[in-house]
Amino acid sequence: MLWKAFWSPGTPLYLKFATVAAAAYLVWPVDLIADFIPVLGWIDDIILVPLIVSWIVSRLPVTAPARARRDGPIIDGTARRM
Repeated sequence: MLWKAFWSPGTPLYLKFATVAAAAYLVWPVDLIADFIPVLGWIDDIILVPLIVSWIVSRLPVTAPARARRDGPIIDGTARRM
């Protein structure tokens, strides 16, 4: 989703920058908490990157096909939890 949004002309520039920054943070050797510290070094990657990605996705503009799917026909049915 982020890949398509990055190349979409309708995506704001600040969201494209945030996408590049999130990807760079994953591969950049400098972190908020150094990776050589056991467990704590990985926690910032495990927590910060998903938070940044969810923030980006929540601010993406809704495209016309996505609106059409959302407003499409409703299928009634039953669901059960397994």
